[in-house]
Amino acid sequence: MAGVLRAERVWVETFTGLRVTQFARLLKVVRERGGDGTLLGRPWSLPLAERVLVVAVYYRTNLTMRQLAPLFGVSSSTVCRVVQKLGPLLALEPVSRPADAADRLWIVDGTLVPVRDRRVGASSRNYRFSANVQVIVDADTRLVIAAARPVPGTTADAHAWRASGLAEHCQGVTVLGDGAYLHCGMVVPHRKRPRRALLKGEEDDNAAHRKVRCRVEHVIGRMKNYKILRDCQQRGNGLHHAVQAVAHMHNLALAS
Repeated sequence: MAGVLRAERVWVETFTGLRVTQFARLLKVVRERGGDGTLLGRPWSLPLAERVLVVAVYYRTNLTMRQLAPLFGVSSSTVCRVVQKLGPLLALEPVSRPADAADRLWIVDGTLVPVRDRRVGASSRNYRFSANVQVIVDADTRLVIAAARPVPGTTADAHAWRASGLAEHCQGVTVLGDGAYLHCGMVVPHRKRPRRALLKGEEDDNAAHRKVRCRVEHVIGRMKNYKILRDCQQRGNGLHHAVQAVAHMHNLALAS
């Protein structure tokens, strides 16, 4: 495996945004999740390390499978099978509940991801068919804690949050949200009352709230360096698998 990783160093660092050691950790996770399969039947034309690289490059660059195929010396149908097989195995690792949950601060925000699948997306405020994806980020480490399944882009953030089931994962943790999450059990900014300005203390609270909450927007911006989240051509569960994989690779790049 070390020889393969050395040979693919340029590919890994240039096309995935991960260092070789980080990619090795990703490869280890995929192997432990059964990425090699049973090793029975017709063998893959690429070793596991290169198959994981194919998926990572696909998510990072959003090249079509027909464009990726000659880069790896395989057919476009092989690239398609590799993405469909290994994409779910790159998903974000489940985050265990921290012992100091009461002292943690998490931030949630929704982002719109343009999609081609009309069953997943809807014509939303960015004038494209998009899906709404809810993302939870740790305020201190900026690691992605969880990402919900996508809902149509016309869904308000509060409704998307309630439907995501992530609220149960946040029990006992202080969660920050913007004004769209009113009455969702989060810490939200003070709202102006009709014909009345905010009090001095409320303005200071809102300024401090914005200063912390912007971290989730920075994280989502880093995640969208993976072009798959700027125009997802996958259908069905493809967007959900892509978001989970991108969150996992973001955490790997940030944590080490």
